[in-house]
Amino acid sequence: MNVIRKIEHWGDAHQTKWLDFLRIILGLVIFGKGVSFISDTSVLQNLITQNNVFGFSGMMISVAIHVVAFAHLVGGVLITLGLVTRFAAVIQIPILLFAVFFINLAPGFSMPNSELWLSVLVLFLLIMFWVVGSGPLSVDESLKHKVGKRYA
Repeated sequence: MNVIRKIEHWGDAHQTKWLDFLRIILGLVIFGKGVSFISDTSVLQNLITQNNVFGFSGMMISVAIHVVAFAHLVGGVLITLGLVTRFAAVIQIPILLFAVFFINLAPGFSMPNSELWLSVLVLFLLIMFWVVGSGPLSVDESLKHKVGKRYA
């Protein structure tokens, strides 16, 4: 637990405003992916069925799609607002790991496989914001100052 506290402290001490704009864009991309999963579940269902590593049945695939879509919608909003960003990033990381290694890696490392590159980039950014945190332009930061003023 001490290592996690040190990482959080380092991340809080090394925040810049330009990273906040990157965090907002990341949150919007994740939210957009959630919307696309909800609007066309058949595409994602075909991807999972083609690369069915764990032997999921049709019902389990459907539940997984809805859980992933919900996690992307909620996580995207939380990351965009900068509200419990580290928690939202940690929830997204396993989903992106699964997307990178089991879904998008099957077609291979090629330029047309843009989903793989997007997934790798989003995974890298999620890990970075898990370490760095919300930043100065976030709901977390404004709540921290309001609570500090109230009890000062």
